[in-house]
Amino acid sequence: MTRKQKRALIIGAGLGTLALAAGLMLFALRQEIVFFNTPTDLKAGVHAPGTRIRLGGLVETGSWKKADGARNDFVVTDTESTVNVVYVGILPDLFREGQGVVAEGTFGQDGVFTADSVLAKHDENYMPKEVADALKEKGVWQGGEAKTQ
Repeated sequence: MTRKQKRALIIGAGLGTLALAAGLMLFALRQEIVFFNTPTDLKAGVHAPGTRIRLGGLVETGSWKKADGARNDFVVTDTESTVNVVYVGILPDLFREGQGVVAEGTFGQDGVFTADSVLAKHDENYMPKEVADALKEKGVWQGGEAKTQ
């Protein structure tokens, strides 16, 4: 084996090892990766029921109902579609109708999104980039340039 062939073999083995390591990391983290979706995405059936996802949009005006105990029912919209959300827990102080919200949880077969965490923002300037882009795309963006966290 020539010196050039040995060098190529070492480089190939190194690249193969890096590819294997990256593949193993992605496989191990597949359950931890959460993607952002709008109500339109959920209605289109992008995800199977029970898949953990992040839902973002605006809380529809007049939709928030506080049920028994700590149960909160509200509707998230992107002006095209709406999704009913159920959250059991204390909502953030900044949560209110007509404002942006990001809820993390699972979408059930009954069409209801069951959230286990809800994030609210105080204005249009501070929100996840994906939510700002989706609102701009739908034409409901009310602020200037978004500052992402």
